[in-house]
Amino acid sequence: MSDVAKDKSQKREKRTGKVSSEGSHGVKGNTRTKDSISTVSCLTELGHHDENIRMTVTMENTYQMGPHKRFPVPAVTDILKDVLVSYLQEEKYEVEWSQKMTKTICEVIRARVKDLMIPRYKTVVLVHIGQLNGQSMQMSSRCLWDASNDTFASYSFKNSSLFGVATVYAVYYE
Repeated sequence: MSDVAKDKSQKREKRTGKVSSEGSHGVKGNTRTKDSISTVSCLTELGHHDENIRMTVTMENTYQMGPHKRFPVPAVTDILKDVLVSYLQEEKYEVEWSQKMTKTICEVIRARVKDLMIPRYKTVVLVHIGQLNGQSMQMSSRCLWDASNDTFASYSFKNSSLFGVATVYAVYYE
């Protein structure tokens, strides 16, 4: 085992109280194997004035190449419809209000999609609010995409003063 790997292993043992086995992470005879542990880091935003906290989660590789449970596009579309209608139905377009409301709606949608507890999918939530003045608008997006596992849900809302478009992209995380 390399010095860096030993150091990481010792730090992990102190932090978690777990001891890694040399059989799966070290040297077997004269052949050397790679570590079979993945580390995922995330940055959690607590609030406007609070400090950010960095968390590290260690997970074993599962070697699973496809989802056991598919992303439920109809259920997410219903969430988008419910949130957009409830937040925008009686509103009039104002610039400052729409800037704040897009953030609020994004957080509500993200929380409700997260409550569905869909394993191994990362989600990206986008919300656009604009004024209706007889103009036209086209939106497009591009990204690397696995057509067999990745998907999206979208819903558009319109009242007499404004329009709202919400999209949730679901990217399968191997």
